[in-house]
Amino acid sequence: MRVHVTGAGGFIGRHLVPALVRAGHEVQPAAAGAEVIVHLAGIAHRKAGADELQEVNVRLPERVARQAPRFVFMSSVKVHGERSEVPFTERSPIRPEDAYGESKARAEDALRAIAGLKLVVLRPPLVYGPRVKANFLALMRAVARGWPLPLASIDNRRSLVYVGNLVDAILCSLDREGTYLLSDGEAISTPQLCREIAVALGTRARLLPFPPALLPPKLAASLEVDDSALRRAGWQPKLSRGEGLRATAEWLKAPER
Repeated sequence: MRVHVTGAGGFIGRHLVPALVRAGHEVQPAAAGAEVIVHLAGIAHRKAGADELQEVNVRLPERVARQAPRFVFMSSVKVHGERSEVPFTERSPIRPEDAYGESKARAEDALRAIAGLKLVVLRPPLVYGPRVKANFLALMRAVARGWPLPLASIDNRRSLVYVGNLVDAILCSLDREGTYLLSDGEAISTPQLCREIAVALGTRARLLPFPPALLPPKLAASLEVDDSALRRAGWQPKLSRGEGLRATAEWLKAPER
């Protein structure tokens, strides 16, 4: 297929483009003539005003989507909120708790209103892997440096998805329609994640007990997804969380990084 990728130079895009080429697709530098557009561009990890979020995260995908018959939109589990007492499914209420989640929800609505558009919406949880940024990178660096972390008392459930598994889900979505959550599989607690990161780095996590109620709510909360719909549609993550963490650790330790 002829595929155009917006945000090709970003974290996910730099993994997706070579995967598309390996799979035999033609990656186009422009949207004109594309059979499908994969839209990754957007504001995620930096603060932005309401007008900028509306322009970049809502109006831009709506404009781009009108240039091809098929559109794969990278949304976020955050359209459902920041915490879940039970795993989110695609049928869970849309209740974003921040401006970023709101912008993704508005974009989904705008895209579904485009007549005739064959649309796939992917709602990943936290994405990690080589070239990861923001909080996950900060956590890995803290574990690698042996910093004491006040996370031992947290009892939560967090879903994650390795960037390679997300890329594979995109490849599997190029010729389908629908809205899907996805993850690496079984959710994990924050303390256990730290321990698994430490194993991947060849070190030991230093976790200290601390009242979870005194930690930032987002840090201690659960955010779990049920991705059975996408699995029933034929997708399965190719790499386990352990394999994904090892690949991320190898990138972090590489001198050329």
